[in-house]
Amino acid sequence: MSAGLDAARAALAGTRAWLVGGAVRDGLLDRQTADVDVVVDGDPAQAARAVARAAPRAACFPLSEDFGSWRVVARGGAWQVDVEPLRGGTIEADLALRDFTVNAIAQPIAGGAPVDPLGGAADLRAGRLRMAAPDAFSRDPLRVLRLVRLALELDLQAEAETLRCAGAHADGLAGVSPERVFVELRRIIGARQARRGLELMSALGATAVVLPELDALRGVQQSRFHHLDVHGHTLEVLDRTVELTTGAGPGAGELDACIGARRPAVDALLAEPLADELTRGDALRWGALLHDAAKPLTREVRPEDGRVTFIGHDARGAELARAVLERLRASERLRAHVAALVRHHLRLGFLVHEPQPLARRTVFAYLRECSPVEVDVTLLSIADRLATRGDRAQEAVQAHMAVARGLLGDALRWRAEGPPQPLLRGDELAGELGIPTGPRVGELLEELAAAQYAGEVTSRDRALEYARRLP
Repeated sequence: MSAGLDAARAALAGTRAWLVGGAVRDGLLDRQTADVDVVVDGDPAQAARAVARAAPRAACFPLSEDFGSWRVVARGGAWQVDVEPLRGGTIEADLALRDFTVNAIAQPIAGGAPVDPLGGAADLRAGRLRMAAPDAFSRDPLRVLRLVRLALELDLQAEAETLRCAGAHADGLAGVSPERVFVELRRIIGARQARRGLELMSALGATAVVLPELDALRGVQQSRFHHLDVHGHTLEVLDRTVELTTGAGPGAGELDACIGARRPAVDALLAEPLADELTRGDALRWGALLHDAAKPLTREVRPEDGRVTFIGHDARGAELARAVLERLRASERLRAHVAALVRHHLRLGFLVHEPQPLARRTVFAYLRECSPVEVDVTLLSIADRLATRGDRAQEAVQAHMAVARGLLGDALRWRAEGPPQPLLRGDELAGELGIPTGPRVGELLEELAAAQYAGEVTSRDRALEYARRLP
């Protein structure tokens, strides 16, 4: 039992109030939840304030002026209680207005038998997802995405009529606020069965509305070094990325062979919170989905040999990824992070053709250019390569993994320690060389940083001597 539920029961004892939705559903599934929904036959504001008083240092505020609901949040966000007014005059009428039968079960706040007029508990036992009423999706088209999300998170199968109605109202998602769409999308893409969710979204016609850039990849054929079109390849890259974060799946063995003993460090990095309630691992999935998004815009066929090319899809893709996340009202931090993943996802592949082992200056240039996503984009490159199984695939995979293993170690050290501390400040360098501060000093400092990383200079005096010899 959560502290939020304890506070709600203590504050609302003796009133006509019911637990509804996810708290009841998850209780039947023996799952813990920190989010509690309460319906009151009375004033939601008064009830919310009572709940807030029953919990130390909790805050309450109006959540929706249109529907009169209020939210109580624990200090630090450990739990929340949403308080809503009773709709329709009875709890049974209120439940009939909800999205799915599994969310249309109520329980008196003081305890007692559940109120389940639509058979939600039986649907849960049967693993079935069924709309609460025929007009469920017309009243709120966001429920089309919620259907997908609940199917993934609760491992439910939507029944046929519910799927038909959802598909008939998928176009209505265009009128839903981007913020609400993003909340559902980030949970679908963050699910263990993310690919299943995207395939269900496509079957319902939702992807064409909320992620048309993904739908546009269908049928875009690639060179003979790919075994799938761009859409199929993108989903395979997502699969490999999910395996990176879960450690399970058909490709997990190949990933582990590349990551090896660095697995704890990789797992720790991917678990780091990033932005918009997403971890770096979650953001990596968005990078996988959007890394080739600009291929339809850049596809050409070389007249001399008929080879398909996508020159510039990394740079244009970064702009497109940023635009997608801006449309969804994602934070600037997430936009910049995913755009950087897309912009740099080809860099490691180019290094496969360099003399091996890589020169330390080459490694430095890679890390400097890719920072602050140097580890993340190395992992994305590994997933991308493992999902490319056309001509000479095994040879190409082996060469790529050999380079990736070394760069991953370098990237993790760079991430943990940062670049070497400069041996000279810019003003010191300018003074010693008798030159004005400006772009030239910046160029010299960058050259010194590369030389220091490569072990060519190790002291201030050697750095000055090196700088004086530079043209």
